[in-house]
Formats: sequence, structure tokens, C-alpha cells
Amino acid sequence: MIPRPRSATSLARLASGWAAGGFGFLVVMLGGWWFTLAVGVIVHLGLLEFFRMARFKGIRPASRTTLVAVQLLLLTTQAAAGSGWFMPEVASEVAAAVLPASGAVICGWLLLQPTTGTIADIAASIFGLFYLGFLPSHWIKLRDLVDPALAPSLANATLPGTTMPWSSGLALTLLACFLIVATDLGAYAIGRRWGRHPLSPISPGKTVEGALGGMVSALLVGAAGGIWLGWHWGALVGGLLGAVVSVFALVGDLTESMMKRDAGLKDSGDAIPGHGGILDRIDSYLFVPAVVYSLVTLGFPLVERLS
Repeated sequence: MIPRPRSATSLARLASGWAAGGFGFLVVMLGGWWFTLAVGVIVHLGLLEFFRMARFKGIRPASRTTLVAVQLLLLTTQAAAGSGWFMPEVASEVAAAVLPASGAVICGWLLLQPTTGTIADIAASIFGLFYLGFLPSHWIKLRDLVDPALAPSLANATLPGTTMPWSSGLALTLLACFLIVATDLGAYAIGRRWGRHPLSPISPGKTVEGALGGMVSALLVGAAGGIWLGWHWGALVGGLLGAVVSVFALVGDLTESMMKRDAGLKDSGDAIPGHGGILDRIDSYLFVPAVVYSLVTLGFPLVERLS
């Protein structure tokens, strides 16, 4: 049987997907301010799409104020890591103050408008700051981790073909990304082949079988990652991490679908050929970094004590 040629849309989707993946891998490897700059550009574009959806509902968020606040949050988060920064302790305090201070500034801005803002305007602005500012800032925190105890087997290792050392932050960031990819691929493959029971009316294409397939895929990748990083009870701890990541990746996906459904939109935008908007591409990546960062910095010490 002669294979059917791929459509132009499928080729565009495949090409843009590989390009996005390659770009993401490159900036993760670079780390530091390059990584922060890339995250800043991505969340800026995502925020523009989010505010566009809000306006479809008649909401008037404090767009410019929130866009500036998000970038300030990301920059101070990176500065707080202390890499090349002369006062990291001050940057850390500023980063912690950005979120509450920005909430007050946003409310003040909406009060000064010719038409006073509403609860919906305030809520959309604050949620935008949290959703595409505070949550993504944890990618920067995760990438900047340097504690060798978080990746014991890589403590004295170098990147393949180079003399550059591995860092725990680089390893954990790559693992988190691979877990999300494993979740997406597992859900797609299993759902397409065996999916029968709808998961949620918010996203009719998703099935219970697909969600379980994504979780199992992430669990297996997490188990392999735990062994690779040299964790105590590596396969068990890594597998649990993979399962948790798969749940929050799905929550991120469904949250964005819920907002699109409420706004009456099929896609959040058209920035990426074949994939829709920026938010359509990064929705699974928004809740995950905060969860992974919290688990490895708070949960791992507990595991060490029990080992």
C-alpha cells in the first residue's frame, strides 16, 4: 500500500514542534540570563494571548502594568541566584516583594482609569501575574539550583564532549521537561489507540485511558531519571515524581482549555504553525516547575533523613 503524503498542516506542525523543542533544549543548556531572557519572551507572548482571551469576555485587565510586573519578577528571580550579581540578598528580597506589591499597583491602576475596574478586571490581572509570572519563575529557580545532593551521581560529571560540569539545576530542569514530554506522548499514543472514556467535557478529545497512559509514561521516565541522578530509592522516588508531574501537566492543559472554552476560542492564538498560540504550546509547562522545585527542595531532605 502506498503511504499517504503528509498534509502541509501536518508538516508545519511537525517542523514547528521540532523547532520549539530544539530552542527549548538550547536555552535550558545555556541557563543563566539566556534562559531567563527566553522565559521572559515566552511568558510575555503568552500573557498577550491570555489578555486577548480575557477581552473576549468583556474584561479589561491592567495589561501593561502586569506585563512589566512579570518581567520584573523574572529578572529579580534570576538576580537572586547570585550569579554575577553584586547583591543577591537584596534581589531575593525584591523578588519576594514583587508579587504582593504588583497586586497593589494593579488595583491602583484600575482605580485611576476613566471607567473604574471591576472584580473581573482585578482577578484577570492578578491571575495573569500568578499564572504567567509567579509559576514560570520557578523554572528559573529550578535551573539555578546548585546543591550537588540533589543529583549525587552527577556531582563530578561533565557534559558529554565538554569540560563543563553538570549542575543539579540543569539535570532537574531537563528531567522535568522530559517528564512533561513523556506525559504528552504517552497520553496521545494510548488515548488514540485505546481511548474510550472521555476525561472531561472541557477537552472532549482527552480520555481517561490517555491520561493513565501519560501517567505511566511519566512514571517510567521518572524512575529512570531517579536512578540516573543517583537518588536514594531512585526508581521509587523518581517514579512518584513522574506521576505527580503528569497530573499537574494535565491540570495545566485543562486549565488553558477551560479558559479557551469560556472565551469561545479554539486556540489562544496563531503564533506557532500547526499548534495554535504560545499558551497552547506551554500550558502543560506552567504548573509543573513550582511542583518539582517544591518537591526537590522540601521533600528530598525528608527522604534523605529516612534513608
